[in-house]
Amino acid sequence: MSQLPPPSVRQTRLGYRGEELVSGERAIPEETPVALTYDGTTYAVMMATPADLADFAIGFTLTEGICASAGEIEGPEIVSSDAGIEVRMWIPPERGEAVVARRRALTGPVGCGLCGIDSLAAAKTPLPHVTADPGVTLAMISDAVAALPAAQPLSLETRAVHAAGFWTPGAGLVAVREDVGRHNALDKLAGALAGKGVDPASGVLLLTSRVSVELIQKAARIGVGVLAAISAPTALAVREAEAANITLIAVARADGFEIFTHPERLASGPTTRTATR
Repeated sequence: MSQLPPPSVRQTRLGYRGEELVSGERAIPEETPVALTYDGTTYAVMMATPADLADFAIGFTLTEGICASAGEIEGPEIVSSDAGIEVRMWIPPERGEAVVARRRALTGPVGCGLCGIDSLAAAKTPLPHVTADPGVTLAMISDAVAALPAAQPLSLETRAVHAAGFWTPGAGLVAVREDVGRHNALDKLAGALAGKGVDPASGVLLLTSRVSVELIQKAARIGVGVLAAISAPTALAVREAEAANITLIAVARADGFEIFTHPERLASGPTTRTATR
């Protein structure tokens, strides 16, 4: 693996406090072009935090449905240059043929989530029906959400990145990954879970961002049954979570959260609405 740039840098700046200008430094996250290649061909170029890139590449391959398991992926090999970072992977011929049919080389902003999609029809494909039942309770959701902030070192340092974490009833918080892009953070987490041999059906996916439809799609493809986020979902994300049988929890705070779909999966969870606020 080539030498990678650090995930954060110290940047000089002027601060205005108490009607005075004060010189100093602030830690800010690095943002680097990362090319994901399969069998020598670039599939996508994403702007990402240059950390946990092997997890990113494997997770992206799984959440985008390019491969069904990490065992189908050879590599990744990470090569850094002045232009950016190339992450090289090799996949079975039949998978490669599907990639070629779908491929569109693109430079994605940190918010890009529909990579390699070149038609409106392809943007909305049927999702797997998730059957995961991790056996979590309402109180466990609060515990899971509360555990995440302390496990985000880059966020604590820079206040400028997203995180995706995975919490299980038996082990608590088992993995957290951070990135300037919320989709990238989830891809990194998916790769980390695959590397650790953790079943995504066994716990709760935690997100620090709003829940857009691409995040639901990625969660469904790896078999997540319960997703909890600190921000609100989009309407399409709710509809897709309902169709995929994912329990979608959002607006998760220290004092509670809101359940948008499939509350019956949560032990002691409500099955009907008892009040409207």
